Amino acid sequence: MSTTPEGGKIAVSRPRTSMLTRLSESRNGLGLLFMLPAAAFLLCFLTYPLGLGVWLGFTDTSIGRPGVFIGLENYVWLWNDNVFWLSVFNTLLYTFVATVLKFVLGLWLALVLNQHLRFKNFFRAIILLPWVVPTVLSALAFWWIFDSQFSIISFVLMDWGLIERPINFLGDPNLARASVIAANVWRGIPFVAICLLAGLQTIPQSLHEAAALDGAKSWQRFRYVTLPLLTPIIAVVMTFSVLFTFTDFQLIYVLTRGGPVNATHLMATLSFQRAIPGGQLGEGAAIAVAMIPFLLGAILFSFFGLQRRKWQQGGAD
Repeated sequence: MSTTPEGGKIAVSRPRTSMLTRLSESRNGLGLLFMLPAAAFLLCFLTYPLGLGVWLGFTDTSIGRPGVFIGLENYVWLWNDNVFWLSVFNTLLYTFVATVLKFVLGLWLALVLNQHLRFKNFFRAIILLPWVVPTVLSALAFWWIFDSQFSIISFVLMDWGLIERPINFLGDPNLARASVIAANVWRGIPFVAICLLAGLQTIPQSLHEAAALDGAKSWQRFRYVTLPLLTPIIAVVMTFSVLFTFTDFQLIYVLTRGGPVNATHLMATLSFQRAIPGGQLGEGAAIAVAMIPFLLGAILFSFFGLQRRKWQQGGAD
């Protein structure tokens, strides 16, 4: 505004800016613009399928028939389904054993590769092969390794005189569970090892030197220096490892298809079997939705575990 000699006021027009311009000039608005493509992608390919799956779990939809709302009938049916509870047991056992083995072996491998070794860069590249090879190819390779007639393991043990006939790895329930766990561990160790190795690289060497000067032995340096500083990385890595293992599908489906006698059926494979080959989309969706509480529990455990470590921001734990 400005005034004239006579005391009148003259309105001064300001340049009009568009909403897009104001957003681009705002730091928060610019961040929002950058997040919109990712948000749209998640909305289309994550939120919508998740919402549709939850809805189908409350219907009797089957292939070729829309179905109607039936409330909790699918979940009541699953509550009394022995095969479903067997798949829950298999999933928890598979996830727990495979995750623990991957962590122990991956941590050991990371500690070895963190040493001053010859050709260590070559070995770091080699150990990634099980992770980068497509899962189906890995499963086919293990299918041959565990074959009831042509298994290389059976051949070697028979050649050494330890057994008299081939072992039916995938035909015995307990051996089948152990076989799929071994295949998952072989495939998942590189991910754990490389991530933990990256975490080890961030720990200052001066801390280990100071601990050594104070008389700490190698195990004490690992217990009181390496492990506490590596804990945040371990929390993130193990969360992803649990999620990948819990939702595993390709490895099980190619190796055993849930057999023998549902001994290796996981919740993911059972959901697929009931929904696609079985045609009961509603029941398959209900099994998939039943996996969500377990996955949320793993994510929340990691989140609160990370938030608890306030020393990362300079405070006390």
